Amino acid sequence: MAKDIKPLVSFEESFDKLDIRVGRVIQVDLETRTHKPTYRMTVDFGKFGKRVSYGRFTQHPIEEVKDRLVLGVLNFEPKEMGPGISEALIIGVQYPKAESGEATFVSPAVNAKIGSKLF
Repeated sequence: MAKDIKPLVSFEESFDKLDIRVGRVIQVDLETRTHKPTYRMTVDFGKFGKRVSYGRFTQHPIEEVKDRLVLGVLNFEPKEMGPGISEALIIGVQYPKAESGEATFVSPAVNAKIGSKLF
């Protein structure tokens, strides 16, 4: 099992450089002009602004995604996603028994403050 783990890195040279914050999804639309069906989500990160993010969370119905608390990486370079630009990476893990790349959210277990930093 240990052979599947990536090499050790220091906290300061990895995790400490990421700005991961709590946001609330305020708008969700199905985007079909990407390589695979994707949600275009507008996420409110409080004082850090609203950001557009594209993610393959499509196993979740839109009404389940809207108003959800999510964790987003705010300091990655924007990424082109079909016709749009993704301004934040919403963190997820593989959706059970779904096609490769389809995700479910990593979310706070309680109603955390929008903009709170992951540590």
